[in-house]
Amino acid sequence: MGETIIDVWMQHPTARFLSEPFFDSLKKWTRQEFTDTIPLEATVRAMDEAGVAVGMMAAWHGPQGALISNDQVAEWIAQFPDRFIGIAAVDLARPLVALRELRRCVRDLGFRGLRIVPWLWGLPPDDRRYYPLYAECIELDIPFCLQVGHTGPLLASEPGRPIPYLENVAIDFPELRIVAGHIGAPWTAEMISLATKFENVYIDTSAYKVSRFPQEFRSYLQSHGRTKIMFGSNYPMLTPSACLSGLDSLALEEATRADYLGQTASRVFRLD
Repeated sequence: MGETIIDVWMQHPTARFLSEPFFDSLKKWTRQEFTDTIPLEATVRAMDEAGVAVGMMAAWHGPQGALISNDQVAEWIAQFPDRFIGIAAVDLARPLVALRELRRCVRDLGFRGLRIVPWLWGLPPDDRRYYPLYAECIELDIPFCLQVGHTGPLLASEPGRPIPYLENVAIDFPELRIVAGHIGAPWTAEMISLATKFENVYIDTSAYKVSRFPQEFRSYLQSHGRTKIMFGSNYPMLTPSACLSGLDSLALEEATRADYLGQTASRVFRLD
């Protein structure tokens, strides 16, 4: 159909990222034997096989330090500047350092968003340590991205519950564009309610194959949620091809399909 497909949640993993023991459960579920390193060309091939034009490549930072650094992401983008766009990660425990790093990533490196993974920090998104970053995201005109729902890795899921934690953020920062990844299961209904209630709250489908979409989520995508949902894969844990398999079974209208695959992401991340 000639759609432009944008994968809003992917990462090119480092050896340190893949070696973290809390990912052992994901490796078991996905039945993948990750090697210490994955060539960048293999990531591009995985995108090509699925027809993905652009990958929003995320850095990762947790209490243990950088698992995938912003500078490493920038180096990879420089090798394929037409295929990747950077998503920053910062040290939540060092607020001023985090603010300066976010500004550097956006102003100097051209990144288009900030991602913090609440389960990695053990802190829900309404914790006070996030709030200066939300204000800066608004000033920089970039989205804030996070994971919602249960935690596949071997850490607690509670920080990913949409209500009340993410709802509090949307109330306090109505101008903040929020992209909530992994659809929110087992609290998918909560996540749908937030995306319906708040103009600037969106959902991405990373980590979920079409066959695993709950019926309520399918119905939302097919109807009034058409412009609120974006495609994501969570590569390398799932390939974009696996996540797009079965898309035709949803029988989406042409405009809905285009929004889901790339147009909503283009608007939210200001890629036009």
